[in-house]
Amino acid sequence: MVAASLGLANSGSRSEDRFWEHQLTRVLDRALDAAHSATITTALERLNQTDGEAYGALVEAVEHAAETVVLDPVVPAATNGSPRTAHNGLLLTAPLVAWTRFAIPSGAVTPQVAQALSRTWQELILAPSVVFRMVPWLYSLDQLPREFSDMRKLTRKLTAAAVTDGIPRIDFKNMPESAEMLADTRFLLAVVSVDDPLKPLFRWQLQGPSHAARVLCLEQWVEHARPLLEPLLPGCGFECLLPDAYHINLRESDRRVRAYGIKAAVHFLNHALAIDASQIKATIGAFGAERIDEYRIGLSVGDADEVAQGVVWPLLGAESETDEPTPLERIKETLREVGVQEIAVWSEVTEPEFCEDCGAPLYPSPSDEVVHVEMPEDTEPASTQFH
Repeated sequence: MVAASLGLANSGSRSEDRFWEHQLTRVLDRALDAAHSATITTALERLNQTDGEAYGALVEAVEHAAETVVLDPVVPAATNGSPRTAHNGLLLTAPLVAWTRFAIPSGAVTPQVAQALSRTWQELILAPSVVFRMVPWLYSLDQLPREFSDMRKLTRKLTAAAVTDGIPRIDFKNMPESAEMLADTRFLLAVVSVDDPLKPLFRWQLQGPSHAARVLCLEQWVEHARPLLEPLLPGCGFECLLPDAYHINLRESDRRVRAYGIKAAVHFLNHALAIDASQIKATIGAFGAERIDEYRIGLSVGDADEVAQGVVWPLLGAESETDEPTPLERIKETLREVGVQEIAVWSEVTEPEFCEDCGAPLYPSPSDEVVHVEMPEDTEPASTQFH
């Protein structure tokens, strides 16, 4: 696995790329189907320490292998020698970035709503020639597959159900509880399958390579799916993202939810304490070991040193403090959008600290200390994390 990733990272041609990609796909397929997630984790850790480019190549290959499957269909015994056609399945998500002052629901989607959403997804997002199956469940991050091998297993199960028009067996009763956050993402999961990997999967592939085709599909999805989704998220505001492949949407939703985390925290304080955003002070600190991994924002009220709410803004993928605009500038802009004008920034990068009792992150305070979130007395307890 490591050798193939290094070969791919150092390849000098597309022809050599295909060789190493084949080698990597073969070993990853074996590891995922055998549920050897530890082997993959070990290879990722080794490359992360030694070769960043090879690490990126392996991450991309693992994600692709986990969210795709090639499945031979069930063929009747008497086929008169007809060739067997493989089905290529791809795991999809339709993310909903949600925020609230209460709780963000997750759980079962009623059959009527599931059928309407499935039909809308097929008609507005997918190419006409594909086979499709949506899971009637609104997933939280805590309920998504934790291991790459579990994801591969789910992709295989849903693809088999799609091509045979069966019902996938999913243990909804033992789903993990969803963490209580005021800004978070919910996901609809589905699989799409074609009998030829060169066939288009999405409607925008039929309308040319322009970005406008994707934008049009998103606009139509928002227009028609949002009324069906609103009853699933009572008391919440939410943004619909474009339904697409699992991992690309996981990263995109992680990026989008950060700004909503800040907005949700400020709005919560506005209502819980009956104060204006101009009375809130933000203290921003950069945290990390060898480099900045995240920013933490402590929100205080008036002249108090206590942090009433805290928000974590992680740097994702290739993001860094040198981007234009910088993450710090985007955080400041988001705070000002919701009316927070008093903003202090720590000058030094700090080692991230967490509460020894509950494991929650500690946040920068106006007194230049990292502290636990502590709401003023006589207010309702709330979540301390917003991403």
